Amino acid sequence: MIRVFWQIKHQRFRHGCKDPHACGERLHRYPCPKNCPKAKRASGRRHICLTACSPNCSQHSGKCPKLCAPDCAKHAPSCPERVGGWIFVKPKGKSKRTVMIPPPLIPQLKRQQEMQQVERDAAGERWQDYDLVWCHPDGRPIDPGADWDEWKELLRSAEVDKDARVHDARHTAATLLIEQGVDISVVQQILGHSQLATTKRYTHVTAALSTEAATRMGRALWGDQL
Repeated sequence: MIRVFWQIKHQRFRHGCKDPHACGERLHRYPCPKNCPKAKRASGRRHICLTACSPNCSQHSGKCPKLCAPDCAKHAPSCPERVGGWIFVKPKGKSKRTVMIPPPLIPQLKRQQEMQQVERDAAGERWQDYDLVWCHPDGRPIDPGADWDEWKELLRSAEVDKDARVHDARHTAATLLIEQGVDISVVQQILGHSQLATTKRYTHVTAALSTEAATRMGRALWGDQL
């Protein structure tokens, strides 16, 4: 069984120092002065001046340079005392829930555990222990963007025409469970919904279900005459 107690989330970095503006000094990007001394250089790499673009700028093909405000306090990821990053938070809805694992998945999870142990041994002191089932070879959490790209690749491999979201898989799972005759209250527990009405929005009446319902009604009314 899987016990869903926490979810991992990347929190935006914030400055932990006393002077964020001074901390990011080397990363600030300000417009070049009109008589930029770097632009007058006769040798070395050619300098392209940074300028503040107008709202309808057509010189940079929509990729105008992003300049800093005079009192810029950004660039928190470079702060030596930064706060934020990967944190564990309680999941949406019920704070805790338990989901049974389909038996065919258990051997695959065991193989994943064995492969991860090999990666842990190879990483040595570089291993970052977040106690995750799926992670980078050094233990770091997988970035949501990379996870999204892999999901899209799976859709292409499976020849799924719809540009589906990861979240859409919950709709599919709920519908498949209902088609297998699983009671909707059990589906509600698996999806972690506090209200049954929420689960009903995730399920879709399919042609197979409609056909089965009509067949059962026919048997109830006419018996074996069909």
